[in-house]
Amino acid sequence: MKRPPGRLRIIGGQWRSRLVDFDAADGVRPTPDRVRQTVFDWLSPVIDGARCVDLFAGSGALGLEALSRGAAQVDFVECGAPQAAAIGAALSRLGAGERAQLHQTDALRFLATPHRYDIAFLDPPYQAGLLLPALQALRPSLAPLHRLYVEWPLSLQPDWPPDFRLLKEKTAGRVSYGLAEFRGAGG
Repeated sequence: MKRPPGRLRIIGGQWRSRLVDFDAADGVRPTPDRVRQTVFDWLSPVIDGARCVDLFAGSGALGLEALSRGAAQVDFVECGAPQAAAIGAALSRLGAGERAQLHQTDALRFLATPHRYDIAFLDPPYQAGLLLPALQALRPSLAPLHRLYVEWPLSLQPDWPPDFRLLKEKTAGRVSYGLAEFRGAGG
């Protein structure tokens, strides 16, 4: 059964099968269920107790899934007011409490102040050219060997900076996605 636009399903963890509404305007495209399943299979050894950031959160699907699967903390960073309001409503309805913080601001501005994350989710608007600047801005917030999930258009393979290494890569339709690790200064 196909879900209506503006609704997603959490696929695993404590909130498994819960439906969450999101603002589908402005090209917000939640990471599909089967892609999220693959991503969280990749992250299963490190997600429990992890501190995460969902940059360019959009629907909040990745951060919500991380919380559902045992992440200790998720910062949701979304500049769009309707999208941020929908994420806030979902967090409240699910009872995320202090494990989640919503930041309605620009992702690069948010990263100007370093934080500490074990896992970062990056799914920026495809045509905005934000992936490389976000990777660069994220460096001070990651320790070596920490993980990043990244999505990009199938035809636009990112030029990975030398201190990031792509560990796994797959495609789904017109989207490529992968798991990378931050190798630290000097690569």
